[in-house]
Amino acid sequence: MPTAAKRAWIDALVAAGLREIEVGSFVPARLLPQMADIEAVVAHALSHPGLRVMALVPNLKGAEAAFAAGVQKITLPVSASEAHSMANVRKTRAQMVDEVAAVVYARQQHAPQVVVEVGISTAFGCTLQGRVDEDEVLRLAAQLAAAGVDEVGLSDTTGVAHPAQVRRLFTRLRSEIGHLAGAAHLHNTRGLGLANCLAAWDVGVSTFDASLGGLGGCPYAPGASGNVVTEDLVFMFEAMGVHTGVDLPRLIAAREPLRQGLPGEPIYGMTPEAGLPKGFLNV
Repeated sequence: MPTAAKRAWIDALVAAGLREIEVGSFVPARLLPQMADIEAVVAHALSHPGLRVMALVPNLKGAEAAFAAGVQKITLPVSASEAHSMANVRKTRAQMVDEVAAVVYARQQHAPQVVVEVGISTAFGCTLQGRVDEDEVLRLAAQLAAAGVDEVGLSDTTGVAHPAQVRRLFTRLRSEIGHLAGAAHLHNTRGLGLANCLAAWDVGVSTFDASLGGLGGCPYAPGASGNVVTEDLVFMFEAMGVHTGVDLPRLIAAREPLRQGLPGEPIYGMTPEAGLPKGFLNV
């Protein structure tokens, strides 16, 4: 996606009322060339007052670049699956816990205002490894909390989770690390994305990582297709009477700069396709 299109997309999302956007990743451009303009994208996002600008970083080097660029929040993926961890970041889980501790120390020295989040990838299962033990997920969460992060969320990287599992694991996470329990990052790979979000909401989760048009997926996890569609997620909560602060018609309109920036890319979302029900109002 051209840099100018990314800027227009961010502008449209801010106009719709979003107040935290993960605008890109500080990763080697030789591996993911679509992120080569991350500094320019962050600089543009920072021009919006009231927007918390977030970026993904895989390691200390990426975190240092993010701090220098002025991001306000970073998220690090730490996989619960050893197989996925080696495929994704070429480090074991234990090595990634040490990497996170190094990032937290660097944050204290150079950017104390930056929020550090960790998303535990493949927390619900892995297409490379298979089953992921829930006790291992919770031990990893406790280690990350002890390393000094601000939030630990759970990610259904490969879209294998179901509502009972989501409800159980988030309940256990909150019991294990209390207020540090963070966002639900859920996929709609098998059509259970919104059901899983609702299950997480039912046990107290209030932050959800979603993607406009359902874009996304991990390139290092086979079968890890698109994230929960932001438009459908907002519609569900607004229809339930849960105020999101997001203007849904404007959010749907934000699909246009996405289409222009990525022509030919499949864009998903049942709410935009069906239209808003007659008389529907954002509460």
